[in-house]
Amino acid sequence: MPSSFEQTLTAIDALHAQDPRHTSLADGTTLPQELAYAQRMSQWLEQLHSAPNELLCIAVRAQHLQRWLVPRSDYPEGRIGYLTWRRDQGERAGDTTAKLMCDAGYSAAESERTATIIRKKGLGRDPDVQALEDCACLVFLENYFADFSRKIDHDHMVRIVQKTWGKMSTQAHTLALALPMNETCAALVKEALEGS
Repeated sequence: MPSSFEQTLTAIDALHAQDPRHTSLADGTTLPQELAYAQRMSQWLEQLHSAPNELLCIAVRAQHLQRWLVPRSDYPEGRIGYLTWRRDQGERAGDTTAKLMCDAGYSAAESERTATIIRKKGLGRDPDVQALEDCACLVFLENYFADFSRKIDHDHMVRIVQKTWGKMSTQAHTLALALPMNETCAALVKEALEGS
């Protein structure tokens, strides 16, 4: 009989696998986008923590749960629209994950704690929320930064890097600086850090 933890991760990944959008991996294979994102999140958590607790592992795996169901385009343009969309996504992912956990045998308190991590309540004060944020920032810098930087105005991109950097722990900074980057991205990071 699978444990509550195994049941929950299986249920989360089954929902990720429903993402109709696909992404290519380094080895040429493709995966549903959110399943690839979730696996990358979990891989970074392994590098950040030698023994993360189950609830943090679940939260990290579920952070973008079914994100494609509510596209960014459903919200107004601009920062307020973006922040509202992101908040709503966190609430929905937290609620869905908490239900999956209860169904698998976790207590209401454990399920709600995981939802709180997913919603990023207490960033800067809660070490589990910080760990999730570190994973998200590292996944962005490693996998999406280069493409993103080609679509965004240079000065805006510098501000994005500065804001991303400001949300990361010292440990995550060290890991980020060791990432391989093309010349453009490396220059953006250098400029952002010199200007912060």
